[in-house]
Amino acid sequence: MSFRSDSFPGKLYQILLGSFVLVTLAACTEPHTDSINFGLSTAPVTLDPRYATDAVSDRITRLIYRSPVAFDDHYHAVPDLAVWEPIAPDHYRFRLGESGRRFHDGGYLTAADIKATYDSVLDPVNASPQRGSLLMIRRIDVIDDNTVDFILDRADPLFPGRLVIGVMPGRLLAAGHAFGRSPVGSGPLQLQDWPDENSLTLKRLQDHQTIRFLTVRDPTVRVLKLIRGEVDLLQGDLPPEMTRWLSQQPAIRVETKEGNTFAYIGFNLEDPVTSRLQIRKAIAHAIDRDAIIEYVMGRAARKAGALLPPAHWSGHPGLSGYLYDLDAARRLLREAGYGDANPLQLIYKTSNDPFRLRLATIIQDQLKAAGIHVTIRSYDWGTFYGDIKSGRFQMYSLSWVGLKMPDIFRYLFHSSAVPPDGANRGRFKDARADALIEAAEATPDLERQAGLYRDLQAWLLEQLPYVPLWYEDTILVTRADISGYALAADGNYDGLMTVIRVQEKDGSH
Repeated sequence: MSFRSDSFPGKLYQILLGSFVLVTLAACTEPHTDSINFGLSTAPVTLDPRYATDAVSDRITRLIYRSPVAFDDHYHAVPDLAVWEPIAPDHYRFRLGESGRRFHDGGYLTAADIKATYDSVLDPVNASPQRGSLLMIRRIDVIDDNTVDFILDRADPLFPGRLVIGVMPGRLLAAGHAFGRSPVGSGPLQLQDWPDENSLTLKRLQDHQTIRFLTVRDPTVRVLKLIRGEVDLLQGDLPPEMTRWLSQQPAIRVETKEGNTFAYIGFNLEDPVTSRLQIRKAIAHAIDRDAIIEYVMGRAARKAGALLPPAHWSGHPGLSGYLYDLDAARRLLREAGYGDANPLQLIYKTSNDPFRLRLATIIQDQLKAAGIHVTIRSYDWGTFYGDIKSGRFQMYSLSWVGLKMPDIFRYLFHSSAVPPDGANRGRFKDARADALIEAAEATPDLERQAGLYRDLQAWLLEQLPYVPLWYEDTILVTRADISGYALAADGNYDGLMTVIRVQEKDGSH
């Protein structure tokens, strides 16, 4: 299969070319709203940080809530609401500072709210997917309004970095408040309006600037809205051809930052076909990642061999994934009992985002060359994500964003982390992986811990619960009058805390 990256796809080009004159004229006469409008390809699923596992929900809840701990650009834990000190290897004391302690409903945030939030996550009745990464917490003690102690059932030198779930008012948790639709946090932005899934408005507290999230699933329509001035910013989720075209427009700015969003293909390891390692390795060898990155991704990605990027303190710089090798793929399929007379048939689930569907179609074509016949089934985001969380799939493609802590390995791959106790959605159960995860968590020596996590990542590449694909760059597209948005490697939306619209000197175009 050949790919072209030097021209706009014909249909898309015709749409934009045919609309461009009318769009441009309309853009010159359409006034800006008071809001800064941010275009999304998918709507947030929930604004409750206990359940926010999709990228959009997580990125928006970061703006609404404050958490005890945050991370810097080098993946090191840093104070957010609180500073900490180890009283003992299994005992941490957190002291609240002065900032971020006023909830949006006027209540004052205290240590009791931190306890209530994390007790709620740990309560199995609530089925929070975050619970699995916090099971080492044995007890939470409130010392006073400003001080809270976490008592663990084992030593954990990385524990502070686990407290990144946004703090909610304990009184509202006790009352069963519906945080998913009516969030109450103490972050820099608060919910103003959420009339439907296609429009969500937050208000920035420092200056009352409103930020409106508009869900526009079709990338062509998102681009047209950007040109018209109906949308001011787009981050990611655009085909590279569109990004290149936009970079040539005088009223548009495009910025790219090397990112750490990890794209992968996942498998159901309880399925009689995809549970076979030979099949998974054949799939890994049949995917030509170099061609996809060069001609489809527009070089806006790097090949991945593990979940964490090599630059992470516990990343593995020696892993880059499986080589493209059709002969090896065909040999593995023959060994598994498949061939021309008995081709392997698989069902591949993906979202109906046009670019993700395009990638799935290309992978389908590449697998066909190895003798693997794939049926693609695409769904709206909610249906697709629900199927993945419930284990209703053979294989699928998704991305993990914003990974900071190596505790993600327990959440994704430990035998105990099958939903609802984690995100081991493929039902991967492996004694050696469990032992490496547990050994890494038990050692107080960070250098030794990093070595164990590197061993784990090498073992995961051998066992292939995921086929690592690539780390995607983060791309921001804005109108020329938008300034002050700092692009992050993990694709978060924190730039909305500082973004502004630069006022024009006169009203003419």
